[in-house]
Amino acid sequence: MTKADLVAKISDKLGIEKGDVQATVETFMEEVKTSLESGDNVYLRGFGSFIIKTRAEKTGRNISKNTTIKIPSHNIPAFKPAKVFIEGVKTNVEVN
Repeated sequence: MTKADLVAKISDKLGIEKGDVQATVETFMEEVKTSLESGDNVYLRGFGSFIIKTRAEKTGRNISKNTTIKIPSHNIPAFKPAKVFIEGVKTNVEVN
């Protein structure tokens, strides 16, 4: 599902103009991004959490030059789904 598909579904379900839904979805994503960039996690009860994870420093390899490089520790954004969300996917989606 793409962002456009999501906007269309929400618009159809709620009877709101697509432009308004698009602006709402864009604003939601921007606020989540802004919160994470400022160091704050975002908790959505029953859905999940957008959190900041810290990756430890590690040694990597540059294969073309056959050298080792040090990759410094850094933060990355991550999504942790709520237990209810996980259970819904487990019970409703067939294993391929």
